[in-house]
Amino acid sequence: MKGFSGWLAAYGDRRTLIVMLLGVVSGLPLALSGTTLSIWLAEAGVSRTAIGIFALVGMSYTWKFLWAPVLDYRAPPLLGGFGRRRGWGLVALVGLIIATLGVGLSDPANAPWWTALAAAAVAFFSATLDIVIDAYRIETLPEEKQGAGSAAIIYGYRIGMLISGAGALYVSEIFGWFTAYAVMAIILAAAILLFLLLPEPEVPVSTRRPPASVAEHLDAAIIGPFRAFVAAQPLWPALLAFVVLFKFGDALAGVMTNPFYVALGFSKIDIANVSKVWGLIATLIGVFLGGALVARFGILKGLLIGGSLQLFSNFVFVLQAWAGADITVLSFTVFIENAASGIGTAPFVAYLSRISQREFSGTHYALLSALAATGRTFLASSGGWFADQLGWVPFFLLTTAAAVPGLIVLAWLMRKGAALPVVEQAAAPSGR
Repeated sequence: MKGFSGWLAAYGDRRTLIVMLLGVVSGLPLALSGTTLSIWLAEAGVSRTAIGIFALVGMSYTWKFLWAPVLDYRAPPLLGGFGRRRGWGLVALVGLIIATLGVGLSDPANAPWWTALAAAAVAFFSATLDIVIDAYRIETLPEEKQGAGSAAIIYGYRIGMLISGAGALYVSEIFGWFTAYAVMAIILAAAILLFLLLPEPEVPVSTRRPPASVAEHLDAAIIGPFRAFVAAQPLWPALLAFVVLFKFGDALAGVMTNPFYVALGFSKIDIANVSKVWGLIATLIGVFLGGALVARFGILKGLLIGGSLQLFSNFVFVLQAWAGADITVLSFTVFIENAASGIGTAPFVAYLSRISQREFSGTHYALLSALAATGRTFLASSGGWFADQLGWVPFFLLTTAAAVPGLIVLAWLMRKGAALPVVEQAAAPSGR
């Protein structure tokens, strides 16, 4: 139990608490171009297929590795005195504030393309902020605290999603959608103060001298991290396939969860109270259990257990479809789905952090997390079409089946002993 007790003690570290606060800032924008926006779209009469396609506005989360090298190697113009991490964080926050107000000013019922454009801008600056925060976490936390840091950022992230989820729904119910998005912009503006107060991480030796040429920059920032990853993991194609597929079933269901609740007849307040608030409690419980699984059994077994629970949780949506607008069944559905997702997410974030090499910081983690986002954006964008064509019960059975391939790849990698880089396996202490 040494690993578990050390995992608990790590939460008292000031750096871990800072990471949790940064998680709140990182998580808040996601729902503004995702689940919260999908409720507004459903309320405005936008078709399910179109709502599913709206998931494509989040493609920035998939492609963020393309501009991550710039954030690693260059401080932003005019703000260079703040450093790379704080400087780019401030740039991303300003962009987020403007884009969030743009979504609030749009009219999805009559001009959905303008809404989509503003939502895409929210996703772009949100993905940029994720690069900054993930790099900050990896650079400021020592190796033995990365597991607790992963759980801490998930906690913060979920709180941020609650603010832009249930919080935005409460405000929109009383004051309308523009006010809801304006309030979110004000909260993001307050986060600027946090970045002004943060200590800038020490610049790694490899990034102190700017590359002499474009070719050197590409090699150091993009080709170099990939080359190092391949060298550490001979079966890297299967590993990357696992990263893409692990959350696919969850993502496919998640893109249509709120439209599903609306279609059943639940009000926005019902969704806010149960799906958002109660869902957050379930997620936090799940994250804690997921972190405990990692501390007790290690990352890989934690992934296998968490992934299996994620698969099972999609069945509860079938029960909800049969029950209809039953608030008690909704409470059960939301608890099971969110708890299982939290249990799976904790070891998954720890896993991505573990196979990211510290020397490449933001770029390396961005490459992996971007692949993980593929299931939530590009692949999951077909969810609305499948729901239209199949109906709710067959659709959620399909999402359950979509969780199987990732578990198969993980089990195969574990049997081959190749799920973690060899050097990491050799260095891993017991209980991690």
